[in-house]
Amino acid sequence: MITTSPVDFLAAVETLTPLRNPRTTARAAFLVAPAANELAAESARDNHYMRMDAGFDATRALAQHAALAQALRADVPVVTFPGDPANPDAMFPNNVFATAPGRFIVARMRHAVRQREAERGDIRGFFRDMLHYEEIDLSRGDRGVAELTGSLVIDHARAVGYCGLSERCDMHGARAMHDAFGLRLTFCFELAEGEYHTNVVMASLAGRAVVLAPDGFAGPAVPRAIASAFDDRALWLSAEQKHAYAANAITLSPNRVWMSDCAAASLDDAQRTALADWGFAVSAVDLDEIEKAGGSLRCCVGEIF
Repeated sequence: MITTSPVDFLAAVETLTPLRNPRTTARAAFLVAPAANELAAESARDNHYMRMDAGFDATRALAQHAALAQALRADVPVVTFPGDPANPDAMFPNNVFATAPGRFIVARMRHAVRQREAERGDIRGFFRDMLHYEEIDLSRGDRGVAELTGSLVIDHARAVGYCGLSERCDMHGARAMHDAFGLRLTFCFELAEGEYHTNVVMASLAGRAVVLAPDGFAGPAVPRAIASAFDDRALWLSAEQKHAYAANAITLSPNRVWMSDCAAASLDDAQRTALADWGFAVSAVDLDEIEKAGGSLRCCVGEIF
């Protein structure tokens, strides 16, 4: 079922039967190393988080990215693919490539600079030929935009998707992703003007809690409904915390939230206590150079289910 109504969404959530032994976090992760000496000007047209006026130190970004990969290995195996200098945004692979159990999904990206990434034969071959995943290629479609787990936040505990509509994802794309990921229910909603991806305003924490930046949604009923679906285990963020990327977080194990140093530093004591009460430790990695490109830790991590 796909719905755009908060009321219908909550009614549908109530009817979902529990999944049998769901895997709430990924088995492994994949990253793509930074390789370009500049930021992607084309992407900056609809990503106001990008700091085009700041100098970009590619060597420092690469070092931070390597430290991220090493840190995440505390929770899961990590594979890092080499970057391509012609594709500055490739260090954010979760928008272009994603997985569901037994499936490898390729996005239909909005911008040409990112559409080139979807053609990478080595990444496709790794999942298709090495892991023997079925390839679902949305990039070959003739309509719709679907930027995968940038636009779609998934509660894997219940197979429920939260899809923010913007220039980076439309209803055609939402329907394609609903089918590709094998979701039982997808809630589609408009993001606030100027927001480009859902994973900057929301994160599902192993299906047990949710991070929400309410000003990132076009209407207040939407984040309230999402919080209700998580039994009000919601970490509410201010606009400043959203811009510090506190919602661009990920759980790669059931008991730890990963976010950038900037994001973690923005949390107050009450928020840290709430996370601890819900069973989550917070671990952080310095990504300030990478964050100049308009994304943070979650954007860097592709999940392998």
